[in-house]
Amino acid sequence: MTFLLLLTVFVLAIFVGVEVINKVPPLLHTPLMSGSNAISGITVLGAIVAAGAENSTLTAILGFVAIVFAMANVVGGFMVTHRMLGMFKRKG
Repeated sequence: MTFLLLLTVFVLAIFVGVEVINKVPPLLHTPLMSGSNAISGITVLGAIVAAGAENSTLTAILGFVAIVFAMANVVGGFMVTHRMLGMFKRKG
């Protein structure tokens, strides 16, 4: 029963996340992306805790996958931020 509840929350979070991201205009996407790096950092910490708990092999594997995806999000966010800040530098 607990698994069904957690699965329901997970699926609803996916739908809400997709709807929120799709409603953001392209002009605001880059500043919001750079601001979400802090949230992704919290996700990395949570994934490290989940992977380190080692309740089972499945939780360790899922925790590792979560670490990889969250770090990809953090690195991508910093790359976008660096590119955005480069647009404001004076040339010459």
